[in-house]
Amino acid sequence: MVAEAFEAQRDRLRAVAHRLLGSHADAEDAVQEAWLRLSRQDPATIENLAGWLTTVVGRISLDVLRARQVRPDALHDESDRVDDSPAPEDDVALADSVGLALLVVLESLRPSERLAFVLHDLFAVPFDEIGRILGKSTNATKMLASRARRKVQVTGSPAGDGREQREVVQAFLAAARHGDFEGLLRVLDPEVRLTVDTPAGEVVVLGATKVVAGARLSAAAAAQGRAVLVDGRPGVVAWREDGAPLSVMAFTVVGGRIVAIAVVTDPGKLAAMELAR
Repeated sequence: MVAEAFEAQRDRLRAVAHRLLGSHADAEDAVQEAWLRLSRQDPATIENLAGWLTTVVGRISLDVLRARQVRPDALHDESDRVDDSPAPEDDVALADSVGLALLVVLESLRPSERLAFVLHDLFAVPFDEIGRILGKSTNATKMLASRARRKVQVTGSPAGDGREQREVVQAFLAAARHGDFEGLLRVLDPEVRLTVDTPAGEVVVLGATKVVAGARLSAAAAAQGRAVLVDGRPGVVAWREDGAPLSVMAFTVVGGRIVAIAVVTDPGKLAAMELAR
């Protein structure tokens, strides 16, 4: 009975975890861990199985997101400070689907912001429930979602025209090829986030100085490819001989600086992308 009830929730839980973690493998691991925890729980103590499982997956995912951080969350200001912006009361409708563009934006959010935004805006989980996962008040959780939503709105629409964004990316690649450390720092946001999917899982690097350390390798790979648009954003793709994409670097540019770089090699993700030559 418990196994059947869990299986009925599996697809939804997998969708929640994938939007939180941006990785199918990590999402599967989170869902499996949720099942293990459920198997050790007395079903009679669970009043709302769907809500209980969502909370468990949320907590597991939050732990994974925080573990990915190169520096601790304590360096971020996630305090319950006053927010002068309008309260986030279901005032923005966002698509259920998460393409590469939104995944890149989500990767730029802090773990608590990402959890609050994804659970509330994409899965309609009440703020008080999300607050319990985060250990924060309902109002503080609303402010986290509000900040996340503003970042998604800003990066959801390209900042500046396409030419400006392409010029920033080209400046990054040129600086990387020539080992121009100062040039790289000029085009990278101080808190830029680099994500690279590998057979062993995702690698996440935070901060301009750490990203710069691997920039020459990224540029060497990019030099083999061709400039494209990835879901409307500037990117570089390397093609196989049969015409299928081998790898993609996608950039998110805001205010004349690169705030996120996603390097994608997973065939499933590549197949789902809209790549305009």
